[in-house]
Amino acid sequence: MIIKNLEKYNLKGRGGASFPVWLKWNEVQGSKSEKKYIICNASEGEPAVFKDGYILENYPDEVINGIKIALTTINNSSAIIYLRKDYYKKFKIKLKKLIGKSPIELRKKTCGYLCGEETTILESLEGKREEPRNKPPYPSESGLFGYPTLINNVETFFCVSKIAKGDYKNTRFYSISGDIKNPGVYELPENWSIKKILNKTDNFPAFNFFVQINGGAGGEIFNNEELSITVSGSGAILVYNFEKAKPLSLINQWLNFFYNENCGKCVPCREGILRLKEILAEKKPNLDTIKDILFALKETSYCALGKSVPIPIESLIKKIWII
Repeated sequence: MIIKNLEKYNLKGRGGASFPVWLKWNEVQGSKSEKKYIICNASEGEPAVFKDGYILENYPDEVINGIKIALTTINNSSAIIYLRKDYYKKFKIKLKKLIGKSPIELRKKTCGYLCGEETTILESLEGKREEPRNKPPYPSESGLFGYPTLINNVETFFCVSKIAKGDYKNTRFYSISGDIKNPGVYELPENWSIKKILNKTDNFPAFNFFVQINGGAGGEIFNNEELSITVSGSGAILVYNFEKAKPLSLINQWLNFFYNENCGKCVPCREGILRLKEILAEKKPNLDTIKDILFALKETSYCALGKSVPIPIESLIKKIWII
């Protein structure tokens, strides 16, 4: 019944990819295996995304209930909550009380941003080098220790609980930050536009601005004429003052983040990011070379980290920093 309701409400994952939740649940439930795993991804490593921490602070009972529903839905299963280090320290006592005797284990995140990627979580939990796996097979087919594995993030399990109780109102949590008056996490309808969200939260700037959506590193840039779109994925909105923001500094900030967080596994990501940093340090950066490297990152990187690098840079150059 719960899987049918997940499909009915068209619930999509709230971790970034927006994949239909019921499809994952259906595949793991239907697989024939002596053992299955459920993982709640609470690693939340993208800059400007902090709503899962807010949910664990304020609604941990709903998250645990969502995981318990998954345990009763998926036979032969046990669960793991994979927590960012500070979340583990802050919430472990509260979560253990809520877990009680349920087969749910708390595990501390062992690396940085990349351990938020679902297959890297699997490598981490198996005690291997923390880098992404080939897909396919997907975790729902062959996940933790080769067993079918369901991976959803904190907010997704929160929504599952709400749907099961009949309390789901088609809302989502938005992390709102940047050059605004009232930064924070807000629960609002999922079909609201950026403009409506900023107005409702009294965060619509009186100055010329632009926004970055779904994260302060890999999120796409939108100017203030594109505010009618809705926010999917991780639900983050980061506001920049057009007059204060320095495009070159922003790009260097993003590149430094990706440079420090990449695993070094694939050449396009490892060498491409380094080369971009070198070019942008030159007096006259070659824009054509930058575009070529971004194209290579987008098309040939092994995982989503490298493929994410071009998203903010290309959109910033196109919409804000016209060069």
